[in-house]
This record gives sequence, C-alpha cells and structure tokens, in this order.
Amino acid sequence: METVKCRSLPNNKSKIARTFQKVINLKTATRIASNNGIGVCLLTPQDKFDQDDLNTTCKPQNRTDNHKQKDARAKRRAILEALLAKLFASITAIKAAYAELQIAQNPYSSDLIQAADQAVVDELKQLSELKRSFFKNELHLSPEVTMMLAEVQEQQSLMKTYAITIKKLEADVEGKGSDIGSLKKQLDEAGAFNKSLEKRLNASGPLSMFDNIQFSLLNPTHFVQFLHYTLRSTRSFVKLMVREMEVAHWDIEAAAKAIQPENTVFAKPSHRCFVFESFVNKTMLEGFNHPNEEHRSENYYFNEFRKIKSVNPKQFLTHNPDSSFARFTRAKYLQLVHAKMECSLFGNLNQRKLVNSGVFPDSAFFNAFLEMARRVWALNLLAFSFCEDVSVFQVSKNCRFSDVYMEAVTQDSVLETPNSDSDLRVAFTVVPGFKIGKTVIQSQVYLSPVSS
Repeated sequence: METVKCRSLPNNKSKIARTFQKVINLKTATRIASNNGIGVCLLTPQDKFDQDDLNTTCKPQNRTDNHKQKDARAKRRAILEALLAKLFASITAIKAAYAELQIAQNPYSSDLIQAADQAVVDELKQLSELKRSFFKNELHLSPEVTMMLAEVQEQQSLMKTYAITIKKLEADVEGKGSDIGSLKKQLDEAGAFNKSLEKRLNASGPLSMFDNIQFSLLNPTHFVQFLHYTLRSTRSFVKLMVREMEVAHWDIEAAAKAIQPENTVFAKPSHRCFVFESFVNKTMLEGFNHPNEEHRSENYYFNEFRKIKSVNPKQFLTHNPDSSFARFTRAKYLQLVHAKMECSLFGNLNQRKLVNSGVFPDSAFFNAFLEMARRVWALNLLAFSFCEDVSVFQVSKNCRFSDVYMEAVTQDSVLETPNSDSDLRVAFTVVPGFKIGKTVIQSQVYLSPVSS
C-alpha cells in the first residue's frame, strides 16, 4: 500500500482543517446517538456559549429524558402488576389442587391423590422460581401476555374448585337421598305394621258385630271386645297428654312419682307412661258400677249403648247438653284435668271455663278426651245391659302375679329376674279387672322385681 506524503500546511489552513475535523466528529457522534435513541445537543464553533443559548438549544433534550423516565416507571409498574397477577393465580391453583387432594381421600383414589400432590408441588416450584427471579432482578416478563395467562390460569383454577364443590354437594345429595329412601322404607314398614295391628284389633272386636246383635244373645265376650276398643282411645289420649307435658317442659319422671310415689323399677324410661295410663283409667272408671241416674231395665241400657257406640260425640253433646253423657263428660274432665295442669299445658283455663259453662271446647286435646269419654260411657251402658252384676277390681301393690286375675301390661326383660333373691310383684294396676257374674276379665298390671 502506498504511503501518501503531505506537506505541512500553513498555520491558518491547519486551523481550518481542525475545525472541519471537529464538525465531522460531531456529525458522526450525532448519527451514532440518533441510532441509539439518544438526543444530542449540537454546538458549532460559531455558537455563543451564553446561558440563554444553552437553555434554548438543550430544552428538547430534557423533555425526552423525562418522557423516558416515565416510560421506564410505567413499564416497571406493569411488570410488577403482572408479577402479582401470576402470584395470585398460582395461589388459586394451589387451593384448587388442595381441594382435589381432599376430595380424593373419600372415596380413596391413589391416582387422584398423586395427581393433586404433583400439581401442588409444581405450583410451589413455580413460585420459588418467581421469587428467585424477582430478587435477582431477572424478571423477563411481557406484562400483557403474563396478565392474560394469569387470568386464564385463575379462571381455570376457580372452575376446578367449583367443579369439586359441585361434586361434593352431589355426593351429599345422594347420601341424603339414600337416607330419605331408608326413612321412607321404615315409615312404610311402620305403617304396614300399624295396619296389621289395627286389623288384628278390629278382628278381635269390630264394632260391626254390635250392629245386628240381639239383646238376648249378649254375653261377656262382647264386653271384652268393646273394652279393648275403649282402651285404644285411652292410650291415644295418654300419649297426647304426655306429649303436651313434654312440650310444656314437664319433668315426666317427677310427674310419674307424684302419681306412684313408691319406688317402682321400670324396665325402660318409656314405661312411665303406664303410670299416667293407670291414673286415667282409674279416674274414668271410678263409679263404673253405679249408674248416674235412677235404675232402668237392662234392655234400656242396651238400646242407649247402641245409640251412642258410633255417634259423633260433639254433635251429640250439642243437641243433648243436659244428657247423662254430657254430665258424665263435664264431671270426668274437671276431675281428670286439674286446673294447675291445664294452666301449665295451655297457659290459661279457657277450656275449663267453657266446660263449666256447659260449652265443650273445640281443641285437639279436648276432642281426644271426648272420644275416650264416649267409649267409656258406652262401656258403662254395655255393663248395665247384662242381667248379672258387673263390678270392677284393682290389684293391690306387692301382690304376687296370678294368671287368673291378671295379665302383664308389658313382656319386656323386667319380667325375667336373673337374681334369685328378687321376686316379681305387682307395682300398680294399669287397667282394672272386671267381674260379670262369675266371669273374670283380667286386670292389666305392671310388674316390678322386689327383694325377697
């Protein structure tokens, strides 16, 4: 390569050359800065370097710097918002995976448990990597893309959680449906059992048997049949009375002890209802063998029995408020339902006031009592229809059990006495016995073990 030799120029030419060189260098720097996006303030040698010229010349450069700083802050803010969105989406994903882990326990599924566990581990790893990148200032996120992906992930996780919740609720509904089906089956079985019992009871003494019966054919068997029919209404009234006591927050045990103060051993707590049944039967049958009016013929009582055995008691009392049955009903209600008891059960004495005034209340409690009173009164009329004497007897406490005069009201395990030092005795009479001439109708007693 040839070497070009230049001669030295005069001093004035050297000065001009240096100036041109300086301009060329400045233009080159400007192009480079422009290519890099950097604004440059150009000053020529002819420019005056006073303060006004400097401010005027460099003003566009200051506006550009401020704009870039704002852009940088906005970009960093967008990156941080995207980071938080990704963080919250990961937390939601962990919650969804944990819910899947829980539901996989019941019923147990090892595959689902492993999948849910792996999902939790993956999300925790992502969170750990996100933390490392943040502290090392190595976040390379596109804010718009990251925000959209985080929103998609969050919605997917929420859908998983909702799907799990729906699945759990469906399982609960299925379980409840199974319980309902089982309870319905039990209800149907109980209804069928009650119907069978009703058929057996009706078969043992249907009222229709009295429709065409002749007075001359009347015998103690008819009395036994109607007695069973009467006792069903008594037990229904007792159950209603005990329910009313429970609603009024009575101490059932204390109430039973008030009627039977002696220490009676009950096989079951529910057997205390026999104490109340004993009290009701004793009250309703008191004076049973003494008519409330002058003595009439047996045929008269039989005809009265046939009239009232199937009549609607409310209608009968409305049309016959001064009849013997009306007087019997008023007297027995006031005797059976004490004023304090009525006030405690119903909060007032309205029913008692109506009965005293000759009006009969229209309530479920009184209607149950009225039906019981009608049957007891009809049984009373039937007893006076016999040509033979009819009497009532009670069994004394602590009497030995006798198959001739008694039957046990319950056949529970209390009747079995594993202790040889104890013996079964009569605790109290639930239903009194009857004697029609020489025929004995067994009383119903509650037995309790006593020490020899």
